[in-house]
Amino acid sequence: MTSSPRTTRSAAIWTLAGLVLLTLNLRAAITGVPPLLGELQDTFGLTGVEVSVLTTLPELCLGVFSALAPLLARRIGTEAAITVALVVITAGLLLRVVPAETALFAGTVLAAAGMATGNVLVPAVIKRGFPHRVGTLTGLSMMLLSVGGAAGAGLAVPLNHLGGWRPALAAWAVPALVAALVWGPLALRARTRRPERPAAGTSPSAPAGPPRAPGDTAAETAARAAAGQGSLLRSPLAWAVMVFMGMTSLMFYTLTAWLPEIMHDHGFTPATAGMMNSVIIVIGIPLGFVVPVVAARMRDQRPLVLGVVALMAVGLGGLLLAPRAGWVWIAVFGVATGSAFPIALTLLNLRSPDAAVTARLSGMAQSGGYLLAATGPLTFGVLRSTTGGWEASIWLLLLLVVPELVCGLLAARPGFVRPVPPPPDGPEESRPEPAPVSVRSTESDRAR
Repeated sequence: MTSSPRTTRSAAIWTLAGLVLLTLNLRAAITGVPPLLGELQDTFGLTGVEVSVLTTLPELCLGVFSALAPLLARRIGTEAAITVALVVITAGLLLRVVPAETALFAGTVLAAAGMATGNVLVPAVIKRGFPHRVGTLTGLSMMLLSVGGAAGAGLAVPLNHLGGWRPALAAWAVPALVAALVWGPLALRARTRRPERPAAGTSPSAPAGPPRAPGDTAAETAARAAAGQGSLLRSPLAWAVMVFMGMTSLMFYTLTAWLPEIMHDHGFTPATAGMMNSVIIVIGIPLGFVVPVVAARMRDQRPLVLGVVALMAVGLGGLLLAPRAGWVWIAVFGVATGSAFPIALTLLNLRSPDAAVTARLSGMAQSGGYLLAATGPLTFGVLRSTTGGWEASIWLLLLLVVPELVCGLLAARPGFVRPVPPPPDGPEESRPEPAPVSVRSTESDRAR
């Protein structure tokens, strides 16, 4: 991944516009499908299993392709990778309107692959382009993600009534293409500013590394550059961030998938039960902006994690003991899920020393996190079918609150992820001692 000089004001404004358009396009292609499932099932003759695959496929793709995003960004640059992602989203959305079942599934995979890449690179764009506005822009991104998701779900049926399922699915290709046209010039500009490859005969073994930050010594700058070359898979803090993100996503996707049926079984009408999901999403929109701002201003985010996980436990316990008080627990779930994921996304920046590590941590956390989250709705449903009731499934979520809390508290401690460098080649006795890696606290980094 390239490291550019301080951007000019016009470039910053252009990047900010691109960031807004990017985040608006990272959910609508997913949320716009469920309201049309009945018509899609009738049109293509989909079986119940195929419908389940169609709804689960985006989460699986988000998990699989998130791991590839940092590699693509390092290969062609962050801006070019985002441009490619938006073009792929556009192509996937257009492919889904071809009257063939294969095209429907293939287009879903393409769109989800593009969204996975965008998801991972949003924190890196914020970290590199706006290092002093991490909380504010993470909050803005979270809010726009929710707005885009709500718009995709809310406009699907009206668009279907106006022109059928094809325009309803294809409509979101227009904003995706507009976003790609905004990021294209940014990609070209970044390409012209990338450092040239070493000339023949010169040694490429000494990368330029990140620019020295004010207050850094030469040793500290070198240590930060060396730290970025190691593996995150051997970093306990990186694993804690990943599991916390996965658990928060699992809770959200499982609850939104099954709450309507739970509430309906406890006496609420189908319309009211469906409205409860919308209320959870609406509650999360302002929290998606406020929570990252608050988290970024705190040196230690553990009190936030503790409060949010406690709310989730209260909501699940209430659902078990007093399900008829459904609106109370919906409000609790709205605050809990609407705060948890923004905290997890903010930690990707707060636990990273630079934009390169942010992209890698984001790729690891979102890849593993979404794959973990994809197991939630399925396991919840299997338990429901096996036991014939909801109690065992809700108890499972209550048990999963424990690893969510433990990993959340570990991830929220002040400090930076420390990529572990691979062992050098050669006999062990001849290996040099590893250089110490300076890990600056969040407070001291903010003081710079």
